Amino acid sequence: MKYKKNTNSLLFVLYGSVMFLYMYLPIFVLAFYSFNQSAYSARWKGFSLEWYARLLSDRRILQALVNSLAVGAISVTIAAIVGTMMAVGLAKYRFPGKNLYRGVAYLPLIIPDIAIAISTLIFLAVLRVQLSFWTIVASHVIFCLAYIAIVVSSRFAHLDRHLEEAALDLGATPLQAFLKVLLPELRPAIVAGCLLAFVLSFDDFLISSFTAGTRSTTLPLEIFSRIRTGVKPDINALGVLLILFSGAIAYIAELIINRQETDNHYQ
Repeated sequence: MKYKKNTNSLLFVLYGSVMFLYMYLPIFVLAFYSFNQSAYSARWKGFSLEWYARLLSDRRILQALVNSLAVGAISVTIAAIVGTMMAVGLAKYRFPGKNLYRGVAYLPLIIPDIAIAISTLIFLAVLRVQLSFWTIVASHVIFCLAYIAIVVSSRFAHLDRHLEEAALDLGATPLQAFLKVLLPELRPAIVAGCLLAFVLSFDDFLISSFTAGTRSTTLPLEIFSRIRTGVKPDINALGVLLILFSGAIAYIAELIINRQETDNHYQ
């Protein structure tokens, strides 16, 4: 019996190792060749940090980075305000069609990106809106809104509803009760939702490619335009930096969510 248990454990570890290797081997290869001295990724000529240094002097990359950061920051800020209000409204109030509204609000979580991209482009064409930086922002708000709203809703479901009522009984106005009692309790969820939404916005390619105008190229679009002629070590270096950046933000968001769940458990 003990031998069978040890065999099952060994098989489980072996299976897990193979799966992790399958998932992360391309990333290891990407990181390895980002230090390649050769201008061709398939040939190793020695260790070099030249390609990381070149990224710092590449104006097109830096401008695309600024565009991506600006799109993410603006769209997440708008989505945070609207998404928080939407989550609180759905949790506190009853109105006709509430369940239908909730389902429609969360549809961007399950709708394929290509469908969102095409529908947004058609909508902008019908309104005769010229594609620009702001059309990318508008399209990113759509899916950022859903992610932030669902994270805030999960936090609101675990709040003590009597806190706001107590504030109102003590003379606070509804706005004061929201700002001084409810909002501080929701802040961890709002921050976590914003971080996750920012990563999705920063990494988005498909929706941005349909809604971007001239001189509004984001970083994923710039990368795609360059790899058409082959992947070079500078793109590998940029990929490594993006993975580290996105991973750090996702880790911070998960850390906030886990700490929030731990606090709820002890409460």
